[in-house]
Amino acid sequence: SRLGILIVRHLKRLERVILGYLEVSDGPEEEARLGILDTLQCTIEHAWPRMPCRLPVLLKALLRLLWDVHTERGPTPEPVRAALLQRATECLILLDRCCHGQVKVLLEGVHSSCEENRVRECLRKVQEST
Repeated sequence: SRLGILIVRHLKRLERVILGYLEVSDGPEEEARLGILDTLQCTIEHAWPRMPCRLPVLLKALLRLLWDVHTERGPTPEPVRAALLQRATECLILLDRCCHGQVKVLLEGVHSSCEENRVRECLRKVQEST
């Protein structure tokens, strides 16, 4: 957050780091994933003018995270899973605002074809956000 909009200088490298952390579970407390979601949220807030070109990659990574958190059967406690889903949803909402509603358009087909209630609930929150 100290860099503000100047974060765009490091966006390509930061994006690779964020994607790497989102892909891998780091144990029951998921501290790294929760932290990287906070980092992503801060990055979106500060570098919002550059988010539309990053939308395809970030949207795919966040959707994969939602699915992975929902389907993983490990020692992760329920409150941690809920926190991951909530923060990923918040990032999707922020992305949608930066991209002038493109996320909602892209998620229409996903929401209607998804049968998993927890994932559908996250997608519904994104669709209903203003």
